[in-house]
Amino acid sequence: MSAPPDGAVRPPRVRHAAFLYEMPTPKTPGNGAPAADIGKRRAADVAYDKIETLISKLEIAPGSPVVEAELAELTELGRTPVREALMRMVSIGLVVQQPRRGLMVSTIDVMDHLDVIATRRVLERLIATHAARRATDVQRKALLASAQKMVKAAQRGNLDEYMAADQALDHINHAACRNRSAVKAVVPLIVQCRRFWYAYQHEGEIAEGAQAHLVMAQAIASGNEADAARGADQLMDYLERFARRVVAG
Repeated sequence: MSAPPDGAVRPPRVRHAAFLYEMPTPKTPGNGAPAADIGKRRAADVAYDKIETLISKLEIAPGSPVVEAELAELTELGRTPVREALMRMVSIGLVVQQPRRGLMVSTIDVMDHLDVIATRRVLERLIATHAARRATDVQRKALLASAQKMVKAAQRGNLDEYMAADQALDHINHAACRNRSAVKAVVPLIVQCRRFWYAYQHEGEIAEGAQAHLVMAQAIASGNEADAARGADQLMDYLERFARRVVAG
């Protein structure tokens, strides 16, 4: 790559937290349950996940200004990783750069959400089939463990644990599929769906969502690509029914 001209600033290299296949393979602790080895993750990746969670759970509301210093304090990370995480969010539209007004969390477009799900459906089928074909044994076990955590969290009605397990499942699935292009395209749609779900959760049933994730995880773990595609479709069917209830309501 050639050097930038004098006075020009080279844009930073962006790497999304979802590209976990650059990370160490998840290890298995003494109890036999697979666990992701997050000890060596980059601070910017950790910052991204923490800020995404705050936005998805509406703890930072749509349309709210984004203050870097406040996020550094909330995430207990430095301003440099927070700044990099925010730049990624700007690139996917979760955070909006406003001229002379700084950063703002993007708003939720209810009427556009069915298009988001239709687009995500195509990508999720591709990711699921690739993961079914390419996942390691450790990743297959980790997928099942995350999905089972979602089911247990749904049974307890614990939304925080449910969403944390959902995010972990996405990370493992994306690592397992080894398809950077698909992951890069689907991540912004997943974040939109997660935030939409939190905003209108009274219209949904988390036990149904957890079961849909479990069916997909089981299919991927089995290595059956056709079943994995059907599992992804079942998950998208759940999200579409949920969205249509919101739109109709």
